[in-house]
Amino acid sequence: MEGVPRVVGSLVQAFHVCPRQVWLLSRQICPDEDNVFLELGRLIGRQSYGRERREVRLGHLAIDLVRRGERQFVVGEVKKSSRAREAARMQLAFYLYELREMGIEAEGELLFPEERRRERVILDEALARRVEEIKRRISALMAEELPPPPARIPYCAKCAYGELCWA
Repeated sequence: MEGVPRVVGSLVQAFHVCPRQVWLLSRQICPDEDNVFLELGRLIGRQSYGRERREVRLGHLAIDLVRRGERQFVVGEVKKSSRAREAARMQLAFYLYELREMGIEAEGELLFPEERRRERVILDEALARRVEEIKRRISALMAEELPPPPARIPYCAKCAYGELCWA
């Protein structure tokens, strides 16, 4: 699988929503940047958790928020809603896994500012194995010559890639 891009957090999140999106993202095929839902997500991300908000880029990781917890670092992932909660949870688990591989132990926190909710995520061995499996599956998907065929799912209505699938 030489030449296959590295797995990053946004691909892990996308994989749980739509595998076709992973393939498109891995080819740098950009979504419709004027999509109102993308804009809304960016706005919420910029305006939420102002005092805590410390976006960190560490190699291939783009972490929304990092703060000092009582015993260790807390890594936060900000999402506009919990609609794709499992996708967000696995993206955060991926960050925790990758940080652990770098020798950094951290806890995770999913943040849903519009819902005023926080959800703690701890990387245990079962979750780490899921991250490893997802990374393998994403790498295999990105190595494919053609994208998976489009499939209608509930997320299609708000997807910024809609025109590439359904035009």
